[in-house]
Amino acid sequence: MAPPPSPPLDLIADVAIEIFLRFPPDEPEHLFRAAFVCKHWLRVLCDPVFRRRYRAFHGAPPLLGLLHRRQLRHGDPAARFASTTSMPDFPHPGSGGRRTRPLDCRHGRVLVHMLEKEDVDLLVWDPVTGDRHAFPQPDDMELLIYAAAVFCAVEGCDHLDCHGGPFGVIFVSTDAHDEIIIASVYSSETGAWSVPVSLDDGSEFYAKHGQDAIEDELYYIPYVQPRRAAIIRDDIYFTLRRDNAIIKYDRGLNCLSMINPLSPNVNNRRISLMVMEDSSLGFACIEGSSLFLWSRKVNSEGAPEWVQIRVLELEATIPIDNVDYVMPETTMSIDHLEFGRSVVGFAEGVDVIFISTDLGLFTIEIKSGKVKKVDKPGVYYSVLPYMSFCTPDHGKLLSIARTQ
Repeated sequence: MAPPPSPPLDLIADVAIEIFLRFPPDEPEHLFRAAFVCKHWLRVLCDPVFRRRYRAFHGAPPLLGLLHRRQLRHGDPAARFASTTSMPDFPHPGSGGRRTRPLDCRHGRVLVHMLEKEDVDLLVWDPVTGDRHAFPQPDDMELLIYAAAVFCAVEGCDHLDCHGGPFGVIFVSTDAHDEIIIASVYSSETGAWSVPVSLDDGSEFYAKHGQDAIEDELYYIPYVQPRRAAIIRDDIYFTLRRDNAIIKYDRGLNCLSMINPLSPNVNNRRISLMVMEDSSLGFACIEGSSLFLWSRKVNSEGAPEWVQIRVLELEATIPIDNVDYVMPETTMSIDHLEFGRSVVGFAEGVDVIFISTDLGLFTIEIKSGKVKKVDKPGVYYSVLPYMSFCTPDHGKLLSIARTQ
């Protein structure tokens, strides 16, 4: 009896491609290993057509790693990119000994403040491609207390493959002398910063807290919190130290404004801004052992309001050290102490929330409730998640081969 005919080579190739498309993007090592199997698979996986299909098939870029930012009193963290996958850490641009301050990760890019004596500049770094774009900080802004965000500047981009395209950087800073908030935007296309715009003492926020300034002058000053911003289309949101007030920068109008205050039911000063699944602005906070998710919705009268949309219990999923906490001898208030659980970041697209505990840094997936420990215990004030597709090309394969 004659053996059955072998399937056509084209059919085998098509089946292999369909299998490769289903390799999980949050474990890029699988695709890299497959590329080393044979020359045919190498050509397939390094083909730009396959890489485009792979990104389109999976949608949102996966979480590949993280950096984080501390409050100023804790100093800057070590120059380290912590991988959350089986791939090795990307070499950090500050690993040569220069002091650095990570500011943001977004759209496949990392924004780093390079600090060393009087030689100070900014760096936008693409860990996947290795591209670096250095530029000066804004001259007419005080950068003692500030937050910043990097974003893709391509109109209508789906942010699946932003490598090499134009980008923007926004700095929002508190001027401690004039007690105003100032914002300026850098464009990689023009190589220049925009004329700063400010939110001055004519805003509703200042009027609301004017009386508090007499007894609480320090907290009256609207200090920008050095936390990761939330970006929804042309709107970029940051939080202030006072009552978690939220400011919005409108890229289209080039202006700063306040948005309606948080729900009176929210007493926690540690919130993390989020981009919700419906592209509305949201935030997460922890009260007791519960994680609360809030979203800014438009009510029946057409006015925006904060709506609690979900509560997740953490008692049995994210551990904390049950050892009694002893208050140290310090003049610092209880609000400044860091213990228990706190929300320190959010990764949009993959709907992952970062929670810091005294036993380590954990992620929790909103939909599934799946919990994963991703880093050791530390002072995590604002986690900066790095999300991007990392697929094989000849350059990456060559660099990996040299390290093995």
